[in-house]
Formats: sequence, C-alpha cells, structure tokens
Amino acid sequence: MTEQRRVSFSPPDITQAEIDEVVDALKSGWITTGPKTKEFERELASFTGAERVATFASATAALECALRALGVGPGDEVVTSAYTYTASCSVICHVGATPVLCDVAPDSYEMDYDALPSLVTDRTCAVIPVDIAGRMVDYQRLFAALDGVRDRWKPATQLQRAFDRVIVLADAAHSLGAVQDGRPSGTVADFTAFSFHAVKNLTTAEGGALAWRAGAFDSDELYHQFMLMALHGQTKDALSKTRAGAWEYDIAFPGWKCNMTDLQAALGLAQLRRYPALLARRRELVERYEAGLADLGVDMLQHYGDGNESSRHLMLVRLPGKTSAFRNALIERLADDGVSANVHYKPLPMLTAYRDLGFDIADFPNARAQFENEVTLPLHTLLSDDDVDYVVEAVHRAWAALEAEGVR
Repeated sequence: MTEQRRVSFSPPDITQAEIDEVVDALKSGWITTGPKTKEFERELASFTGAERVATFASATAALECALRALGVGPGDEVVTSAYTYTASCSVICHVGATPVLCDVAPDSYEMDYDALPSLVTDRTCAVIPVDIAGRMVDYQRLFAALDGVRDRWKPATQLQRAFDRVIVLADAAHSLGAVQDGRPSGTVADFTAFSFHAVKNLTTAEGGALAWRAGAFDSDELYHQFMLMALHGQTKDALSKTRAGAWEYDIAFPGWKCNMTDLQAALGLAQLRRYPALLARRRELVERYEAGLADLGVDMLQHYGDGNESSRHLMLVRLPGKTSAFRNALIERLADDGVSANVHYKPLPMLTAYRDLGFDIADFPNARAQFENEVTLPLHTLLSDDDVDYVVEAVHRAWAALEAEGVR
C-alpha cells in the first residue's frame, strides 16, 4: 500500500516574493488603501483588458456595490443560478431586491439558457451568471437569451439606461485568467466580480475586485462612485487627506466600509506577477488528474475546448450512476487516507436561508442531480506530481472498496 501522506484541499501558495512585497508595504508606513492598492487596480485592468478595475474587501462587496451603483433595490428582480455559493444570491437580498433562481441545464454546472427568458420580467434588472471552477459560462448563449427579451427591459436609473437589455454582472470569483473565444474574463460580461480569498488561484488573503467594459457612461465617475461606496461615502480617501492642507472632506451619502488595503494589494501584486506560471502549473495538474482518473468513467469538468481556456480553479468530478451516499462515503475514505476533498456546491434551495425565502429544491431537479454525485479533489500549485498520483490512487482504493461493500 502507498505510504499515507497529507494532501490539503487548497492552501495559499506564498513565496518570498509575496513576503517581500508585504514587508515593503509595512515599511512604507502606508498599510490601508493607498499607492499599492491603486497599482494593483491598474495591473489587474492591464492583465484582464478591462476598461477599469475597482478593488474591494471581497468579491461579495464588489457584487453588492455593482448592484447598488446600478440602482437595484426593492421591487426589482435579479436572476442567478440555483447551483452556486450563497454570495451570488445573498447580495441580491442585501440590496432589497428579489432573487430569482434558474435551474442548471441537464448534466451542466451552468444555468439553463433555454429556461432563462421565461424568468425575465419587466422588473428584471440584472442576471448574475457564475463561472464555476474557473470555466467561463457560455456568454454567447447568455447574451442571446437576453437579447430575445429586450422588450421587457425597463431601465429606471441613469446607469441602467446605458444598456439596451438586462445587465450581466458575472460572479467570476473563480475565473481570473480564464479566456473565452480570445476574450479574457473581465471583458465579456458588462461587470465582472473577482475573488482573492485565501483559497483562490490568486489571493490577497481576503479581497475582491470589480472589472467592467467601456460603455455609454463615464467610467471615471463610476470608479469614483465605487470608491465612495467602499469608504463611508467619504469624498477623500486617507491617501488624499495626507497631502498638505488637504484635511477637508465631505460625506456624500452614508456609505459602507469595504475597501482593500495596501497590505492586501501588496500580496496581490506579487501573486499577479507569478500568475501566468501558476496558471500553467494548474493545467499540468488538471491533465495529470484527467489521465489518472480516466479509467473510472468519471465526468470531469472540461477546462479546455469549445473556445474556452479555464483558470483551473477547482477539480470538479461527478460520479455517474453513483448516489450521494457513495459520494459521501468516498470523501470519508479519502479523508482516512489523508486527502481533503470537498463538494461544490450544495444548491441554494437546499439551504435554510433560501428555503425560508420559499425556494424548493424539487423545482430545480437538474441542480439537485448535479450536486448529488459531485466531489471536488485538491487542486492547488503546492501539489507535486506525486501528490496528484497519491490522490488518484486513493480515489481508486476507495472506489473499489465501496463497490465491494455494495455501496452504490
């Protein structure tokens, strides 16, 4: 038997480069929002090709501030996927709008684009698609579905009137670095929210960003509005106030407190410089998994092909013909072998918060079927080739043992 080792699910990949950059920020005397944060925003815009990028304390804050800038609130509706983490939907509730959930298509992690038009009403302000595991959703089909219901688009605010259809606000927490038909994530949706949480491909420990495309609106003014939202509505940030005689400020509106700091941005800057190499390593790891698990007949999310180049954030694996009991037992057996595995995601209608809003998983059969036999294997750039081989062997051992025991 192979000697047992410990394989963590998704630890951060931190090198001396990140440590040096953070120490530089600490020594500078500037640790809150300041020059490194602004540099990080510029570098992210350059990397993604976006018109502009604004940073926040989290991707959740980025999504919520985007909805607020659009003027989405009570009486409005926003559509998102039933198969996602709560952040894609909780922000809709935060602004007082009504969440509308769309089931995924059969055997897919993406919302059902054929069903989407029936969910759009004259109260629909936005759709929040979810780039699960780093693969961008089919934006061509998504935009086509929304183009088909342009007559239902009733813009109510100045920013909404810059669009001629329902607005697409991507939850791209997983897809920084992904490309679809030659267009990077951050340049396809109208607005795109990225996450830099500790388990993401690129981390700032906590943090997020909002990217957007050029449109029929003043991009500089929109950026300024986001900065106001992130810092109490204060008309000068701390960096501006440090200039001689520049203490005076105003509060434009009662804002929030969700700004990124220079310590976080310093970490992000170092990670961004390493990011192309990190993405390349992730591809090697995915391909090793694909080769090692091919004989089991499992269904692995396709990170490449059809014009897509994923960011390879998660190794999603479905176990065709197996039940949730088999999946759960497999995860337990992997844990016994020192391998941390996970599930992405428990559909929103199965969670108390969304059941309490009136959602019933019976209305989302495809999401339920997708969830019941999904397992997520470790995928991160601290994995060695031997680690992947060990995980593959552990999956094979657990699979064989469970089948021998009659677990189906």
